Amino acid sequence: MKNPIEQLNKIFDSRIRIGIMSALMVSESLNFNELKALIDVTDGNLASHLKTLEENKYVKVHKGFVGRKTNTTYSVTGAGEKAFRAHLDALEKIIKGLN
Repeated sequence: MKNPIEQLNKIFDSRIRIGIMSALMVSESLNFNELKALIDVTDGNLASHLKTLEENKYVKVHKGFVGRKTNTTYSVTGAGEKAFRAHLDALEKIIKGLN
């Protein structure tokens, strides 16, 4: 059996990415400002972490308009959900192994 530490996903090493994924796992979608308020980070910091998640196909970006204002929302992809659940399972195994 694989060592649970080897099953951790490096993409989720950041507390900000864990925050983004956690928020999106329990919401159908969230816009940039909602995520920013939930995670309490700067625009640039959030944008760079969202880009990493998007490049790895864990988060899908939806660009649209609300009236005349642009509205960008984010949601978890199937691959993102699978990868994040596997990461959480590995963390759980590590924690249980320490008891």
